[in-house]
Amino acid sequence: MEPLAPEFLEILVCPVSHKPLKQVGDWLVSTDAETRLRYPILEDGIPVMLAEEAETMSKDDWKAAPA
Repeated sequence: MEPLAPEFLEILVCPVSHKPLKQVGDWLVSTDAETRLRYPILEDGIPVMLAEEAETMSKDDWKAAPA
């Protein structure tokens, strides 16, 4: 998947923790260590920013996600 535009990514925050997000492949990953949520990015490049669609990452997977 193509990276999201930096200007777009810069304004997105996790809807639960309100922390910044980083793109890791086809996901937007919250930088919040407590929630460790990730949000899917659809094939057309549109992120699904709904708390109901988020997945909680394990601590090990969250720590291993590239910065």
